[in-house]
Amino acid sequence: MANIKSAIKRNKQNEKKRVRNRVFRGRARTYVRKARLSIAGGDVQDARQATLEAISALDKAAEKGIIHKNNAARRKSRLMKQLAGIESKSS
Repeated sequence: MANIKSAIKRNKQNEKKRVRNRVFRGRARTYVRKARLSIAGGDVQDARQATLEAISALDKAAEKGIIHKNNAARRKSRLMKQLAGIESKSS
Protein backbone atom coordinates (compact mmCIF):
# COMPACT_ATOMS: atom_id res chain seq x y z
CA MET A 1 0.00 0.00 0.00
CA ALA A 2 1.21 3.48 -0.82
CA ASN A 3 2.46 5.70 2.02
CA ILE A 4 3.22 8.84 0.05
CA LYS A 5 0.35 11.29 -0.30
CA SER A 6 0.73 11.71 -4.08
CA ALA A 7 0.84 7.93 -4.56
CA ILE A 8 -2.34 7.52 -2.50
CA LYS A 9 -4.06 10.14 -4.64
CA ARG A 10 -2.81 8.48 -7.84
CA ASN A 11 -4.20 5.13 -6.65
CA LYS A 12 -7.61 6.72 -6.04
CA GLN A 13 -7.58 8.29 -9.49
CA ASN A 14 -6.54 5.02 -11.13
CA GLU A 15 -9.37 3.16 -9.37
CA LYS A 16 -11.95 5.69 -10.56
CA LYS A 17 -10.64 5.46 -14.12
CA ARG A 18 -10.58 1.66 -13.97
CA VAL A 19 -14.24 1.50 -12.97
CA ARG A 20 -15.25 4.04 -15.65
CA ASN A 21 -13.23 2.26 -18.35
CA ARG A 22 -14.66 -1.08 -17.36
CA VAL A 23 -18.19 0.15 -18.09
CA PHE A 24 -17.37 1.21 -21.64
CA ARG A 25 -15.19 -1.82 -22.39
CA GLY A 26 -17.86 -4.19 -21.06
CA ARG A 27 -20.57 -2.42 -23.05
CA ALA A 28 -18.54 -2.74 -26.23
CA ARG A 29 -17.91 -6.44 -25.58
CA THR A 30 -21.60 -7.06 -24.92
CA TYR A 31 -22.72 -5.38 -28.13
CA VAL A 32 -20.06 -7.19 -30.18
CA ARG A 33 -21.18 -10.50 -28.68
CA LYS A 34 -24.83 -9.73 -29.49
CA ALA A 35 -23.87 -8.76 -33.04
CA ARG A 36 -21.97 -12.00 -33.57
CA LEU A 37 -24.88 -14.04 -32.25
CA SER A 38 -27.38 -12.27 -34.48
CA ILE A 39 -25.07 -12.72 -37.48
CA ALA A 40 -24.84 -16.41 -36.66
CA GLY A 41 -28.64 -16.49 -36.34
CA GLY A 42 -28.97 -15.41 -39.94
CA ASP A 43 -31.60 -12.68 -39.61
CA VAL A 44 -30.16 -9.87 -41.75
CA GLN A 45 -32.17 -7.00 -40.24
CA ASP A 46 -31.37 -7.97 -36.64
CA ALA A 47 -27.74 -8.57 -37.56
CA ARG A 48 -27.45 -5.16 -39.23
CA GLN A 49 -29.01 -3.37 -36.23
CA ALA A 50 -26.84 -5.24 -33.73
CA THR A 51 -23.72 -4.56 -35.79
CA LEU A 52 -24.46 -0.83 -35.90
CA GLU A 53 -24.92 -0.79 -32.11
CA ALA A 54 -21.63 -2.65 -31.66
CA ILE A 55 -19.84 -0.20 -33.96
CA SER A 56 -21.23 2.71 -31.97
CA ALA A 57 -20.07 1.17 -28.68
CA LEU A 58 -16.60 0.49 -30.10
CA ASP A 59 -16.34 4.05 -31.41
CA LYS A 60 -17.28 5.48 -28.01
CA ALA A 61 -14.69 3.32 -26.26
CA ALA A 62 -12.01 4.34 -28.77
CA GLU A 63 -12.99 8.01 -28.54
CA LYS A 64 -12.47 7.94 -24.78
CA GLY A 65 -9.12 6.18 -25.13
CA ILE A 66 -10.33 3.01 -23.43
CA ILE A 67 -9.36 0.88 -26.40
CA HIS A 68 -6.94 1.88 -29.15
CA LYS A 69 -8.53 3.31 -32.29
CA ASN A 70 -6.89 0.63 -34.45
CA ASN A 71 -8.29 -2.05 -32.15
CA ALA A 72 -11.79 -0.60 -32.62
CA ALA A 73 -11.26 -0.35 -36.38
CA ARG A 74 -10.13 -3.98 -36.58
CA ARG A 75 -13.15 -5.22 -34.65
CA LYS A 76 -15.55 -3.11 -36.71
CA SER A 77 -13.97 -4.37 -39.91
CA ARG A 78 -14.37 -7.99 -38.88
CA LEU A 79 -18.00 -7.46 -37.88
CA MET A 80 -18.81 -5.73 -41.16
CA LYS A 81 -17.10 -8.52 -43.08
CA GLN A 82 -19.26 -11.11 -41.31
CA LEU A 83 -22.38 -9.02 -41.89
CA ALA A 84 -21.58 -8.66 -45.60
CA GLY A 85 -21.18 -12.42 -45.79
CA ILE A 86 -24.69 -13.15 -44.55
CA GLU A 87 -26.17 -10.30 -46.60
CA SER A 88 -24.68 -11.75 -49.79
CA LYS A 89 -26.01 -15.21 -48.91
CA SER A 90 -29.53 -13.91 -48.31
CA SER A 91 -29.83 -12.00 -51.59
